[in-house]
Amino acid sequence: MSAADASFSEFSVLAAAERTLSRLRQVKGHVVTAESCTGGLVAAMLTHFPGSSDVTEGGFVTYSNTMKQKVLGVPAKVLEKHGAVSAQTVEKMAEGALKASPVASVSVAISGIAGPDGGTAEKPIGLVWFATAVRNDAVISDKQVFSGSREDVRAQAALHAFELILQRLG
Repeated sequence: MSAADASFSEFSVLAAAERTLSRLRQVKGHVVTAESCTGGLVAAMLTHFPGSSDVTEGGFVTYSNTMKQKVLGVPAKVLEKHGAVSAQTVEKMAEGALKASPVASVSVAISGIAGPDGGTAEKPIGLVWFATAVRNDAVISDKQVFSGSREDVRAQAALHAFELILQRLG
């Protein structure tokens, strides 16, 4: 079942976070997050569990374009040409987070339009772009359009982020 089809609750997001922590431990991996529309929700769900610091390096909440540039190294030209909610931006966010965390083996980046306003015809409310970066491997981006309230979109995005991390960990 994909994130777009699931029923979301804090419990399901926490369960996904717990599965991710378990898999990270199995592969001896470490994760770092770069979040915009989720505002640190993915990192918060990971650190909900005692002992999660053994595989969770940390997270960056880069809500503004300035923070994306200054903290994660997203080039201004990428933001100007493609916007904050784009494959190109989340790919640079994921790369920047991994670069900033030398111990991390995988990163996930999230940028989207959670609503209730801010959407356009090209970038509707609920559009969320994701990227995962694995050290010494390709960066992979993914796009989803979620429905529901702002809280629903953010929860669905967090759940999908965990699914993507698990996919990259194998």
